[in-house]
Amino acid sequence: QVQLVESGGGLVQPGGSLTLSCAASGTTFSTYPMGWYRRQTPENGRELVATISMYDSINYADSVKGRFTISRGSIKNTVFLQMHNLLPEDTAVYYCNLATADKSFWGEGISVTVSS
Repeated sequence: QVQLVESGGGLVQPGGSLTLSCAASGTTFSTYPMGWYRRQTPENGRELVATISMYDSINYADSVKGRFTISRGSIKNTVFLQMHNLLPEDTAVYYCNLATADKSFWGEGISVTVSS
């Protein structure tokens, strides 16, 4: 069973930076598409933040382009999200995602709060 563990969240001032990490366990030797999503309020659904395909093609939400960078780690199926120039509207619970051919897996989520 695939499990995803996120780390690196917390409280940061506007304009600050944070890096989120996600490590997958229970995967095979394959490289899978992975990504970060966020939920800004409990009433909202999860929205795409950034994704990286199995061929390292990258996609960003317009709201984070130029500020966030998604990258893979040296360990297979790990992914990072570097977040710079954070804004109060980036406050959310961030979720890591890994997609296999027939199933999508989610981490439990990690909180990021941008506030002075």
